[in-house]
Amino acid sequence: MQGGMTISGSPRGLVLELAAALRNEVLPALGDHAGRVHTGAGKGGDITFAIDERAEAFLERFLAERAPDVAFYSEDRGLVSPGGHATWVLVVDPIGGTRPAMAGLEAACVSVAAARLDSDREARMGDVETGCVVEIKSGRAFVAERGRGLDPAPSLSANRDLSRMFWAYGLRGRPVRAIAEVLGELIDASSVGGGTFDLGSATYDMTRIVTGQLDAYIEPGPRIVAEVPGMREEFDLRPGRIGADRRGGRCRRHGRLWQGAGGAVPARLWRRVSALVRGGGEPGAARSDRPRARPRHRAATSSGLVAGMFRSACCRTLLLASARWPTTRTSSGAA
Repeated sequence: MQGGMTISGSPRGLVLELAAALRNEVLPALGDHAGRVHTGAGKGGDITFAIDERAEAFLERFLAERAPDVAFYSEDRGLVSPGGHATWVLVVDPIGGTRPAMAGLEAACVSVAAARLDSDREARMGDVETGCVVEIKSGRAFVAERGRGLDPAPSLSANRDLSRMFWAYGLRGRPVRAIAEVLGELIDASSVGGGTFDLGSATYDMTRIVTGQLDAYIEPGPRIVAEVPGMREEFDLRPGRIGADRRGGRCRRHGRLWQGAGGAVPARLWRRVSALVRGGGEPGAARSDRPRARPRHRAATSSGLVAGMFRSACCRTLLLASARWPTTRTSSGAA
């Protein structure tokens, strides 16, 4: 890596170069058991594995040498801003799908998004200029630019039948019983005539929507936390927290690509980036705040149907949450 680089005009070149370089760095380590060593915990609360640390360290070196005036935000490092004077921020997940990567599976990607910071040094979803996702194992890339759409062009599913829906969800770091309670009706309706998958990477799941292999990726976690009292703690599944609960204690802690493909991405991540760029603290989160895609094509998951099922399931989840899970009960009292 030679020479410095700043963003003037489109950030496409830097985004693509960084994504490709990260992919080349991680590819030789796919499936290597040495990458499964725990090295700590990232800013986002997830365990940092050795393969994560390798990718994050490379990311820091690359940008320090190639684009020293560009800020970046990653799950493990949080916000890294050069002197607080950056005009661009890159939101980077060096390995989207760490666990599939450690197992040598296909569902692992590099994702990079570039957003321009405004006069208040804030970045919103509407400020994203370029987004790129690269499959680590195959090298296949998906690139979207403002005003230019997605390359390759999306091939969205035309399915309209709920019972034939092919879709994905994620269980990593999430309380399985709560998620199953919310998604159970959808799973029962589509698991035989269609297909349901936990592929280990929300990024990979959403690119499968772009290719037409999946109809939807559904992530109910943020809404469960927002609407069901007491569920934020249930989503904190870090080993230390679970261990404390079992000992009777309690632990408390405080895309452009998808728009180009016809999907939708919530602004949660961008609000957090904005707060960090302005010097604010980072709200803790037991889970990664991953974008979730809702394709705007004629799939069976119409908003009315899904919302109705979700509201019904949330009521049952509330009852379960009020009783607490067995692992959160104290060691004293009846078993």
